[in-house]
Amino acid sequence: MSRQGVLLVDDKRDMLTMLTRLLHTELDADIHCAGGGEEALAFLESNPCDVVVTDIRMPGMSGMKLLRRIRERDAEAMVIMMTAYGSIDTAVESLKLGAYDFITKPFDEERLVHVICKALEHEALQQQTRKLEQRIWEQKVNERFIGQSTVLLKLTEMINLVARTDVPVLITGETGTGKELAASMIHDLSDRAEGPLVTVNCAAIPEDILESELFGHRKGAFTGARDDRAGLFAAAEGGSIVLDEIGDMPLLLQAKLLRVLQEKKVRPLGADQNRPVDVRIIASTNQNLPEKIMAGAFREDLYHRLACVALNTPPLRDIPDDIALIANYFLCRYSGEFGLKKKMSDQARRYLITRKWTGNVRELQNAIKRALIFSKGEELEPEDFDCSLSMLPRSKDSMEELCDWTYREAKEKILEKFTVRYMTSLLKQTGGNVSQAARQAGIERQSMQQLLKKYGVSAAGFRDRKQQ
Repeated sequence: MSRQGVLLVDDKRDMLTMLTRLLHTELDADIHCAGGGEEALAFLESNPCDVVVTDIRMPGMSGMKLLRRIRERDAEAMVIMMTAYGSIDTAVESLKLGAYDFITKPFDEERLVHVICKALEHEALQQQTRKLEQRIWEQKVNERFIGQSTVLLKLTEMINLVARTDVPVLITGETGTGKELAASMIHDLSDRAEGPLVTVNCAAIPEDILESELFGHRKGAFTGARDDRAGLFAAAEGGSIVLDEIGDMPLLLQAKLLRVLQEKKVRPLGADQNRPVDVRIIASTNQNLPEKIMAGAFREDLYHRLACVALNTPPLRDIPDDIALIANYFLCRYSGEFGLKKKMSDQARRYLITRKWTGNVRELQNAIKRALIFSKGEELEPEDFDCSLSMLPRSKDSMEELCDWTYREAKEKILEKFTVRYMTSLLKQTGGNVSQAARQAGIERQSMQQLLKKYGVSAAGFRDRKQQ
């Protein structure tokens, strides 16, 4: 760490000489001098100092004006004011303007050194805090897309560029390709990063309450509305709201969302006036919105509003060279979380690269996690990934192995395997039509989508197969 610096500002040279001699003896810091406000500002342009100690009454630029100029450049600058005993009111005013402290003439040398030491300590702590915050921020925003392919690098570049603006963004991509990650990166890299990031799944909330969830309601607006509710747009004030699965939003609500985009205002249910909102809208979907527009299921004007900037998160089949990097990232991450020390064999790595990932990164992530849990060797092998998906007992021995788990854990593993197989069979039969699969299963479409998302099963992959 470099030595700290103190700048002394006074129009009396003998005062500067005396202070310099004193502080050289008492402080482990570089001491610099300036004969007035203008000279001090010129020096600080190329020689930043940790603490500035300035007289208040000087010809030309006064100490108060110098304080204002320094604080304009750096709102956290450490400035100590020197004043004659009879100018206490002026010194108090300097504290209101942001001075760290003041000392009166004639000096108590011990107090002078004490105040400057405290200011240096405070500045050092501020610098450490800023570095820590920067490190945390960098770690947060660097938890991003893993890979070196041209497609991913281009996507990351676009995210960095669009994050600097405040325009709406539409993120498209298949299930499990990282749409939520892209949305959080846009928020974290934007000027709204200190504000809230609110995510709402438009497909998971029943149509009859989605409007209330988004825009809020007034007491008595409908049966059961016992109190006022602000809504998710209000909760995202000053930040961003992610409208996940925007393609499933009802047409009536699409019209109201369009008005929010145009007017920057929302109207809670039961209210007679709009209220302004300061929220950035990020929408995402795994559906083909132009096709839905042609079918009359999505508003074209809303689409063009949302797609001011359109980003697409690529499926794994489009970035095969990145699969090994992504797999290694998850291997390191979950090995640490589970307290394991396992590596991946070359055969397993080749297996992962050549395997079809209909659930994309989410499916790969879950496969790595399950393989780590169930593998018995020090290295993951191709069979570990197959075995991790085969928890249904087929023999007495396998049943006994299953008994190593608690009843609840074993039940969840078997249920997961059954659900994945059942949904996979349905999607094969329906060619990836989620609505038809849900009808055959006797459940709501939203419930079907939640199960697909939970277990990393992509309906898009089955639609591709049927077309091929």
